[in-house]
Amino acid sequence: MIAAPLLDFFLAALTTLMVTVDPPGLAPIFLSLTLGMAPEARRSVAFRATLIAGGIMLGFAFFGQPVLGALGIGLPAFRIAGGLLLFWIAFEMVFELRNRRKSGVARTAIDEDHIRNVAAFPLAIPLMAGPGTITATMLIAGSARGEPVRLAALVGVIALVSLACLLVFLAAERLSKLLGITGNLVLTRLLGVILAALAVQFVIDGVRAML
Repeated sequence: MIAAPLLDFFLAALTTLMVTVDPPGLAPIFLSLTLGMAPEARRSVAFRATLIAGGIMLGFAFFGQPVLGALGIGLPAFRIAGGLLLFWIAFEMVFELRNRRKSGVARTAIDEDHIRNVAAFPLAIPLMAGPGTITATMLIAGSARGEPVRLAALVGVIALVSLACLLVFLAAERLSKLLGITGNLVLTRLLGVILAALAVQFVIDGVRAML
């Protein structure tokens, strides 16, 4: 039987990361970023993004604070940089720059480099393993106080959150078919505005933390 303190730690970590990553909220964004891709390519993006984001969370859980401290980089800088990068993606989505590029891609085969690029940025980072997720992961790792059992529980939590994201991405394919071409285009515009607001919030949080 799991000890109560360990169970509390596990549940608190799972709740925190689930809320921070928000797998259900990533589904429509995943659809927008993979617009025009074949089902096989979309599944490839889902698997790659999940592995990359999971690896990033694990890396920051165990080595984040020492590495950032050695480089003299603070978490507020991560928030600001992530916000600026995300705002550019939102700008493309709102003004159809991304859609035009995707429509051209849809007429040709999706090459491996394109799939890797979309999976790594912006899906894996900063959308899945963004500043908030990185911060939460490092804080949870700090609260483990180096105890092997708690660190193992944190690894399990990261695996569960990553699995939840993967399942949501795979289920998003059906949603894409239901929406159709027009529905996907409208959804892309709406999500572009939401992403822009999220990006601005990242920058605001970063500046606030610096001040």
